[in-house]
Amino acid sequence: MTQAEIKLCSLLLCEHFGEIVEKVGMQLIRMGGQTLWMISQNTGMLLDQVRKALCVLIQHNLVIFQQQKRGQVEYEAQCSRMLRILRYPRYIYTAKTLYSDTGELIVEELLLNGKMTMSAVVKKVADRLTETMEDGKTMDYSEVSATFTCLADTHFVQRCPSPPERSESTEARPSPTPALAINEKDMYAVPKLNLIGKGKRKHSDNTKEDGEREAKQSRQDLESEEPSADSGIFWQVNIDRFHQHFRDQAIVSAVANRMDQTSSEIVRTMLRMSEVTTSSNAPYTQPLSSNEIFRLLPTGYNISKQILDQYLTLLADDPLEFVGKSGDSGGGMYVIKHALLHFPPGYRFGSRCARIFRLLLRKRHLEQKQIEDFAMIPAKEAKEMMYKMLSANIVALQEIPKTPDHAPSRTFYLYTVNTLSSARLLLQRCYKCVANLIERRLHETKENRRLLEKSQRVEAILASVQATGAEQAQLQEIEEMITAPERQQLETLKHNVNKSHEYIELKYKLRTLPQPHQSG
Repeated sequence: MTQAEIKLCSLLLCEHFGEIVEKVGMQLIRMGGQTLWMISQNTGMLLDQVRKALCVLIQHNLVIFQQQKRGQVEYEAQCSRMLRILRYPRYIYTAKTLYSDTGELIVEELLLNGKMTMSAVVKKVADRLTETMEDGKTMDYSEVSATFTCLADTHFVQRCPSPPERSESTEARPSPTPALAINEKDMYAVPKLNLIGKGKRKHSDNTKEDGEREAKQSRQDLESEEPSADSGIFWQVNIDRFHQHFRDQAIVSAVANRMDQTSSEIVRTMLRMSEVTTSSNAPYTQPLSSNEIFRLLPTGYNISKQILDQYLTLLADDPLEFVGKSGDSGGGMYVIKHALLHFPPGYRFGSRCARIFRLLLRKRHLEQKQIEDFAMIPAKEAKEMMYKMLSANIVALQEIPKTPDHAPSRTFYLYTVNTLSSARLLLQRCYKCVANLIERRLHETKENRRLLEKSQRVEAILASVQATGAEQAQLQEIEEMITAPERQQLETLKHNVNKSHEYIELKYKLRTLPQPHQSG
């Protein structure tokens, strides 16, 4: 891991789980796999604190465990999963876009709790939706269950690995680490539950007697409640499936910008046909026949089979290689290439460098003179631009000698783009930028803590006075407790914090662009 990744993991753990969990997580990141006793000794924390911190990290899939040869349990941090915390809002928004408010709350509950049973998620989401409805309206459990089933069918949520059931023939002494496993066929199988009921509202009652009565009733309900049919079957968000969706959207958008809307709809149809059957890490989709693509095109696109074949041929012949042809059966077999990098360095070096970058992506290898001619840039400027990008490791220089002595006069110098190296470089810059933005936001909040606390107190006083029906003059007098300079300072702070949030979202959107696949 790079220093930028370690720093970002530390900030995310501290912000979302607190200092104790952050301390344990960073110990595992820096030192690698460690036992419970080693973590306690190295951090100076009590064993009970370390246990609770590890439980939180394991619950949210941020730490895994395995048994050593000597029988001890070793814990190891999942750094890549920690970095995904910044994408949680985008996962939730995507679920809202695809499956409305119900899908949004299902994904949100699973992300907040790490792992949950389906029955617990359905009841919790139904209660939350009922709270937002008008009086007299409630959300039925069956509606939430139907949305949960849709999320499982499209692989956005999946079952968690579980320990095997104990049998009488097993040894009396259990293993210190359960062997968690799950059959691939059961990973998205929704249990048949007979959930009958509706969401409940929370009644705001301040009397002590009513509070005690409700607590007693809840304890009685808990004691009398039978274990649900899905007890022990936990679900989690399938982050790889969301990333696959983001990548597919980026490919469709790139095709629309490169060609036209019809081409993007053809590519969208191909991606939709293979979104469940193709692994999220596969460099190509499953081969799709031209006849199948034509049959599943949206009804609004009334194009003939001949025009579809022409579009597929254009996509396959395009230098950017969005679509590849893999066979001639079924009217032609086509695949979509996932291993793409189309993020030019124009954001830092200007539009002319971006033009050279795109040119090298298409031509693969070019000499300095060829770059000047193809890009139509003067020789002096082209050399300066190539030197800048070469110094930043955005492009690479490959030497092809004519003779064994590697004499410069008898050697070809070809510029090329190492897509894997460029993607890693861009990724590390995003990590560093996001970490700096989070630190800046924390610094701004700390420097203005007194003013923020004063603003919160004034808002609380205003809310209580408005509830009692105070006059406008009294409300204005309370608002004047914050002076004009303080109000301007609050506006500036709010603007800076919101701007940092926007930049963080932008930087993490860059990571969802199609990235190169490392073969071999």
